[in-house]
Amino acid sequence: MVDNSTILSQLSLFAKLSELHGQNPFKIRAYSSAAFNLKKIKDPYASLTDEELLSIPGVGKGVVESIREISTKDHWFDLDELLKITPSGVVDMLRIKGLGPKKVKTIWSDLKIETTGELLDACRQNRLVEVKGFGLKTQADIARYIEFAMSAEGKWHFARVWQPATDFKENLKLAFPDDRVEFTGSFRRACEVIENVEIITDVDIDELIAFCDDQQMPTDAMDGEIYSKLLGVYPLIIYATNAEEFDQFWFETTSSPAHLKKLSYSRLESFHGEEAFYKSKGYPYIIPELREGRNELDTDFTKEGIIEYWQLQGVLHNHTTASDGLSSLREMAEYAKDQKYQYLGICDHSQSAAYAGGLKAEELIKQGEEIDALNRELAPFKIFKGVESDILSNGDLDYPEEILKTLDFVVASVHSGLKMDEQKANQRLIKAIENPYTTILGHPTGRLLLLREGYPMDHKYIIDACATNNVVIELNAHPYRLDLDWRWIPYAQEKGVMISINPDAHEKQGYHDMYFGTLAARKGGLLQKNTLNAMSLEEFESFLSKSRS
Repeated sequence: MVDNSTILSQLSLFAKLSELHGQNPFKIRAYSSAAFNLKKIKDPYASLTDEELLSIPGVGKGVVESIREISTKDHWFDLDELLKITPSGVVDMLRIKGLGPKKVKTIWSDLKIETTGELLDACRQNRLVEVKGFGLKTQADIARYIEFAMSAEGKWHFARVWQPATDFKENLKLAFPDDRVEFTGSFRRACEVIENVEIITDVDIDELIAFCDDQQMPTDAMDGEIYSKLLGVYPLIIYATNAEEFDQFWFETTSSPAHLKKLSYSRLESFHGEEAFYKSKGYPYIIPELREGRNELDTDFTKEGIIEYWQLQGVLHNHTTASDGLSSLREMAEYAKDQKYQYLGICDHSQSAAYAGGLKAEELIKQGEEIDALNRELAPFKIFKGVESDILSNGDLDYPEEILKTLDFVVASVHSGLKMDEQKANQRLIKAIENPYTTILGHPTGRLLLLREGYPMDHKYIIDACATNNVVIELNAHPYRLDLDWRWIPYAQEKGVMISINPDAHEKQGYHDMYFGTLAARKGGLLQKNTLNAMSLEEFESFLSKSRS
């Protein structure tokens, strides 16, 4: 069955290509509207009846027929016809933020540009500023986007690759139960962005090649290494070694070059077991996530207690169907309770976030009443009343004090006006941090890994301000964010700033993103005692009481 994201992307692309080629504007609006409204439907579109689809605002008979065609044939004739008359590079341009179909048509028709490479070259030659509707700022933004996209080419979000990699490793282990099969490299270090999945094993190399053939995975083999692709997409390297050298090769391929250099590692050294190697060097065992060659040798994390996924007791920063979530308040609460969490923090979008169904003040108050009722029903599990308040352009929060004081906590985040210079970003964030109702600073830089750079900010300045104002910093666990960057966790801990590993969940299954958030936190050496949502319910209630007083 074709998944919802594929159907959505095809509907959206059809609308853009239709506009690009000057087709019926009513049809264009219909498909754009349908794609927008379908985003809130969590059930598989292909499983819905025609009547159920037609009940969704903006979805008409034509859209239903298109969904059926995509679902049953894995392609769509109308879209295929438009793609035939559109250069692939022009389609790529439609994905550039800030470039709508009208501007892409101008670039294509007037400047005769058909690839993003040609477009980047035109930006570097200042050719865009000569065209009506483009200015220096737009030109610079386009060039920056293309350069960022090029730098991200061939890279993958760790979380996106995690499941197919795990499935392959488990299948390989089932096939060879008496042999060792382990992840290594950047994948074992849980780097947030990776270029390939690396596995090490002592299975015979010929048997490995035969296994990959059985999995219909073409391979290339060279010097004891096998190269293939998971699902035909994600690059895979398998290192074939022997049992005698396994531990040493595993350690060597796991560690970053900087970590090996700090340890003055030599291939001439022979050892069995990583713990034994670190002990011979006078260090406690260093977990794989930390082996980046930064400050991992300066702290005994075995004594301090680095955070582990199972230690998380609560789920903070979550959205419901009241704003742009896909699960209801009750569904979010009951699922959190079923997952054995002690508490849940609801943080729907605030009123300025109209694009995300942000809550008006009266809607927020009404939601609080619903939370009170659920708390009586689900006790001792507890739901805390919160909001993800937009940080407005002047640094204010999105509600007056009489509304903010009715909440248990506030996550303050920037969602608009992201194209700020460092001075503006610092001023905006500092004002929000100094607001006495701000509990947590949400996704501090607004970055989207491989998709969008964060706005520039002085991390030390912002962390210092959070320390002064007793504001927690979020490590947003969504795999595309992982923001605060783990590299700033040591400084935050040094300054006494707590970190909250928040899923930013828009449906109940989103809670599981905290697994990836915890891996990122471990890379930064985050300690359990400095993790807000590792607190028990009683400890968290006490924390909120003190922060408000």
